[in-house]
Amino acid sequence: MKYHVPEKLNHDLTAAAIVDSNALPWTPSPLSGVERRFLERDGGEVARATSIVRYAPGSAFSLHVHDKGEEYLVLSGVFSDENGDFAEGTYVRNPPGSRHGPFTRDGCVIFVKLRQMADSEREARIVRTGDVEALPTGIDGLSRIALHGGKSGEQVSIDMLEPGAQWRDRGRTSGEEILVLQGSLLYGDRRCEAGTWLRFPPGQERPLASVTGCRLWAKRGHLPG
Repeated sequence: MKYHVPEKLNHDLTAAAIVDSNALPWTPSPLSGVERRFLERDGGEVARATSIVRYAPGSAFSLHVHDKGEEYLVLSGVFSDENGDFAEGTYVRNPPGSRHGPFTRDGCVIFVKLRQMADSEREARIVRTGDVEALPTGIDGLSRIALHGGKSGEQVSIDMLEPGAQWRDRGRTSGEEILVLQGSLLYGDRRCEAGTWLRFPPGQERPLASVTGCRLWAKRGHLPG
């Protein structure tokens, strides 16, 4: 089957980007039953990439190495490999040099980032967010589950916004990347529903709010400034 893989897509990390992944087509992968929605990409089939990936029931990848690391969040279903089963809401970091042969029995969808880790990162990490209590942040209407904090200043979290929460300077110093998981997020006058991916470079003001409340995956401190 012929399909097109963009080698350059939102690849300038100093530029803002907003993508509604629900509006994107599913693009086949080299493995049967595995399809992707591309959010950010720099390279061909082997690329620095941020994607939504859908696995059909019974699909699997052969054993492979992540020479630049992999991190993913399970959005639905159960994703598995030699280390166990990862249900919806599980966040996993596989460091550079790690290897696995992932598969799914009943199908799943994951949000995944490839080839974006520092070579110095060596420890795998698994956070089952359904078993972790969100803690107050000191910001009205915002609670958080910490997923990762690196020596480089990179921070990854699940953020919960209460209805009516709003702020303007979130992540302004370090920049931020967001995936809306549940509910809707307002960016100015733009309503971003679940499945919307946003990237804001350092220094860009972002008037964000949520009328209904929402749940976000968020990463800060990893973008060039």
